[in-house]
Amino acid sequence: MEYYTKDHEHELKANSIASLRPEAQWSMMEGKLEWLDDKQTQPTESEIEAEGIRLEAEYDALQYQRDRQYPDLGEQLDMLFHDMTADKGSKTGEWYKAIAKVKADNPK
Repeated sequence: MEYYTKDHEHELKANSIASLRPEAQWSMMEGKLEWLDDKQTQPTESEIEAEGIRLEAEYDALQYQRDRQYPDLGEQLDMLFHDMTADKGSKTGEWYKAIAKVKADNPK
């Protein structure tokens, strides 16, 4: 079970409102919403909660991508160059080992 701080809840609520009503004018103090926009209607609490659930699910679904921390592309190219120079074109090269480690540490 995950526990969230009030700051997390307020940030999620703000992100949900921004997602539901892009460019709307509003403010929030300690989680209390003040609707200032006269062009867009204020979302209901249930709409905001549902959007929060959707945004968190979207964030969680991308965790795999965030966890896979490949070396910087320039560093990878440098590894490949040194591997080729040392005739390590197989699984013994540093580039292969670095990429294989990321894949092993973060299985699908």
